[in-house]
Amino acid sequence: MDSLRSKENLNRFESLFGKTKELPRLFQAPARINIIGEHVDYLGGIVLPAAIDFFVEVYLRPNNTASYNLHSVTYNETVELKKPLQPNSKSPWTDYISGVISEIEKKGHIVPGFDLLVDGNIPQGSGLSSSAAFEVVTGYAIQETFGLVISREEIALIGQRAENNFVGTKCGIMDQFIIAVGKKDDCISLNTSTLKYSYHHFELGNNEFYLINSKVKHSLKDSAYNKRREECESALVKIKAKYPKFTHLYEVELSDKELDECHLTNEELKRTKHVTSERERTKIVIDGLETGDFKTVGTSLFQTHWSLSKDFEVSCPEIDFIVDSLQSLGVTGARMIGGGFGGCVLVLDMKDHFSKIDAVLKKSYQQKFNVEIDFYKFQISDGVKEISI
Repeated sequence: MDSLRSKENLNRFESLFGKTKELPRLFQAPARINIIGEHVDYLGGIVLPAAIDFFVEVYLRPNNTASYNLHSVTYNETVELKKPLQPNSKSPWTDYISGVISEIEKKGHIVPGFDLLVDGNIPQGSGLSSSAAFEVVTGYAIQETFGLVISREEIALIGQRAENNFVGTKCGIMDQFIIAVGKKDDCISLNTSTLKYSYHHFELGNNEFYLINSKVKHSLKDSAYNKRREECESALVKIKAKYPKFTHLYEVELSDKELDECHLTNEELKRTKHVTSERERTKIVIDGLETGDFKTVGTSLFQTHWSLSKDFEVSCPEIDFIVDSLQSLGVTGARMIGGGFGGCVLVLDMKDHFSKIDAVLKKSYQQKFNVEIDFYKFQISDGVKEISI
């Protein structure tokens, strides 16, 4: 975020929590995109995420008390927390911090009291993982401030467990992981079963990725997300009863006839179809990016979107309209990203094509849904880090 806003937040911090000889330290965690491998990170799948230059920032300073004094710039709210930490229905944004503290202490560390101010420029509800960035930057800030020995990979796992156990969303590991280990101009291929990962540097040439924010967020997102996980888990239980060699749904390679014998419900069968077909598309996209075959990459992105829409059923009319319009306008590739039911579409296209897409899509979307979409250009950035004040 810009230095002026950072300076304003430092002044805000000191007016809220007092000015001392010890300045707060400033930490920053990025948003993320995922190029391919959607809704497979909690099913042992391979994903291809990258950190991007939208951020959550926290200022943190020890306060030598047993209290955690927290302020959100976004909500213009100050909250004091004391142990034992409990979910806070009045100020649910604090649950991300409480969850991280709880998970760090489960590992045998002690987290002393501190003052914390959080701000960010990741669009809310965009599907760019502002919550995961908040968890990771909080964990990293605590680790750095209090000298705890916790690796970046473990900070990612702490963030995931905070969201699973304290916030109550059964998210996978991808978002927190790339936010913790991201590297400028690279994405990673992450095996979410083993947590082994490698960096990939892609030259896009005359092509670019950008984002379109649908500006809608349907309220069924969280409950439907958990429901999809349950359907995938129950599908695996039925498949393993007949084919015990499979550990994860992502690994399943069975014919239609073999799947029929597992007696899956229609929903379980469709979820399985998305997950296993995404495995093949991910291989194609990684190969295509490395060889510069952007047409093939784009085709796979469109295929992923319609699989997410029809088989995994996590899209919505607004997102489908955007992707369908982009396809008819001749862009290279596009798909919804994130949990679904709103948020952003990731677009791959030639750089000189953007000006034609921009005006046409803004007008047609406004006419149909009476909502104005946003376009975001971005750079691939580093993961969580400390910023000098």
